[in-house]
Amino acid sequence: MKLYTRTGDDGTTGLFSGARVSKDHPRIEAYGTVDELNAVLGLVLAACDHGHAFERRTHEVISALQSRLFDIGADLATPEGAKQQAKIHRIDDADVSEAEGWIDEMDSANPPLQTFVMPAGTEVAARLHLARTVCRRAERAIISLGSIEPVGDPLLRYMNRLSDLFFAMARRANHERGIPDAPWTAKSVPG
Repeated sequence: MKLYTRTGDDGTTGLFSGARVSKDHPRIEAYGTVDELNAVLGLVLAACDHGHAFERRTHEVISALQSRLFDIGADLATPEGAKQQAKIHRIDDADVSEAEGWIDEMDSANPPLQTFVMPAGTEVAARLHLARTVCRRAERAIISLGSIEPVGDPLLRYMNRLSDLFFAMARRANHERGIPDAPWTAKSVPG
C-alpha cells in the first residue's frame, strides 16, 4: 500500500465518519493541533534521562498521554452521531480525574509559586513549556470547533488540565535538577 492516496489533492480530507471536509475546517485545525502537541511530547521524551527517577516518571506519564492524544484525535475526527463513534474512546470524567492526579503528583514537590515564571531551565523543562503552549492552542482550536459543532465537556476540561500538568512538570523538571524558576521581571512604568 502506498503512503500517498491523492485523495487530498483537492484540499479536502476524510473524517473517521467517511465525510470529507476542507483541510482548513475547524475540526481539522483542532485535531491537527492535537497531533502537533503529540509531536512536541515526542521531543520531551527524547530529552528524558532514564537514569533520573523524575524524568523516568515523566516518560511514563507522557507515554500514556500520547495514547490519550490519539484518542482525542479520533474523537475530533468523528462527529457526534457518526456510526463509527462506537469504535472510539471519547475523553470522560475518569480521564480528567487521572490528569488531575498527575498534576497533584507532579506539583507536590514544587516550591510555592511567588510570581509568573519564564519558560526556561533544563531542556526537559523548556520542551514541557513548549508542550504547554501548543496544548493551549489546541484547547483554543477545540473551543472554536465547539462554537459550530458539539464537543464533549470532558474533552474541554481535559485539555485545560493538560496545560496545567505540563506547567507543573516543567517546574518540577527544573526543581529536580536544582534550577530555580526564572521569575518574570516586570518593567517599571515611569511615573
